[in-house]
Amino acid sequence: MALKCGIVGLPNVGKSTLFNCLSSAKAQSANFPFCTIEPNMGVITVPDERLVKLTEIDKPKRVVPTTVEILDIAGLVKGASKGEGLGNQFLGNIRETDAIIHVLRCFENENITHVDGSINPVRDKEIIDTELQLKDLETIENRIDKLEKQARHGNDQKAKKMLEIALRYKQVLEQGKSARTLQLQEEEARLARDFYLLTNKPVMYACNVDEASAKTGNKFVEAVKEAVKDENAELIVIAAATESDIAELEDYDEKQLFLEELGLTEPGVNKLIHSAYRLLKLNTFFTTGADESRAWTFKEGTKAPQAAGIIHTDFEKGFIRAEVIKYDNYVRLGSEHACREAGKIAVEGRDYVVKDGDIMHFRFNV
Repeated sequence: MALKCGIVGLPNVGKSTLFNCLSSAKAQSANFPFCTIEPNMGVITVPDERLVKLTEIDKPKRVVPTTVEILDIAGLVKGASKGEGLGNQFLGNIRETDAIIHVLRCFENENITHVDGSINPVRDKEIIDTELQLKDLETIENRIDKLEKQARHGNDQKAKKMLEIALRYKQVLEQGKSARTLQLQEEEARLARDFYLLTNKPVMYACNVDEASAKTGNKFVEAVKEAVKDENAELIVIAAATESDIAELEDYDEKQLFLEELGLTEPGVNKLIHSAYRLLKLNTFFTTGADESRAWTFKEGTKAPQAAGIIHTDFEKGFIRAEVIKYDNYVRLGSEHACREAGKIAVEGRDYVVKDGDIMHFRFNV
């Protein structure tokens, strides 16, 4: 399952620069609004030292890491919800994503113009929030009209329940709050997915800073932290222009030296991807052997048959059992055979909840 994240923000906050250092694809990056018109799609590898270690042990013919799809969406402006700028198109692009990476400009640079003439990331955040909320309000009002008709005719219990949820969403959105702030029961949340609300998507705030602020942040970052403290959101600090320079380096040691000079232990790109996984409650299990070492992404709480289905639907249909080795045991003992000899392979059934880092082998019959 490839995670798809959409990069959003006002024009000229560093979205395309961030995209360029995230992806091997190169988005145009220029100092004027609407530089990005068609969304750029990039596919990036999820960094995982565990897969590297498994590869060293098994020396497989093929290595397949998990990936994240990054969608670089053109800058929104005030009035986007009503079609200003290229608003409707951009809002449609956002709807396709699993999570939103909201880039906020937290640096000063006289050579890079700001669409509103001054640096204020909290104001910028509120502009984007408002446009997405207004679009969601329009969506909910349209659904309420249809649901009221369905609820009036016959005994459509699902329509009645969805109407109740829609009315609660309407109240929240009219208060200038995002849909994700509404607390729902599990069954309600499942029904609410059918509304496809933009502000229900998990959000990560990427504070784009200058090189000097890459490690410690600055006053703009602190203002953003205060503004989002009550949101269930991730926040990272990243110097996109500097990260772009690091990404251009081909030599690993050169990259590490560059990071050390900045006082960083890993690229901001890695932090962003790991943050996205936390935000969406995603984990990784592995399959490994002489032919292939591979990482697979799954949602927290996934049981063994559904994990098998991520590899192939037939694995889930004909699931018999799963053989599970803990990553630490595999690395310590050095092979599947050694783990079997040491009794470190657990045989699990349908109710087993897969853990992050599990090395899995599925038995099935179709």
